[in-house]
Amino acid sequence: MWQRLIPMILLAGPAAAESPIAEVLCAPRAEIVARLSGATITGSGLRDAEAVLEVWARPSGDWVLVQSYANGTACILAMGEAWEASTPPPA
Repeated sequence: MWQRLIPMILLAGPAAAESPIAEVLCAPRAEIVARLSGATITGSGLRDAEAVLEVWARPSGDWVLVQSYANGTACILAMGEAWEASTPPPA
């Protein structure tokens, strides 16, 4: 899963045994987006006036939660597998 992120995760420092990401990983947004090649944004929303949360997913179900800031920085907050897109029920 997300083989291209593994080198970045290893450079971030020691990881906890129960989580593939022990720390939040931040880099310029363009670098994060380049590492997510093959994934598409499946959902997004404003966190506040300076940040947007995005869920990037691949057809395989692997997903990454990215927070992008107005200053051009982005951070990977979480990642996992078995993502399923859902449609909201009719109002």
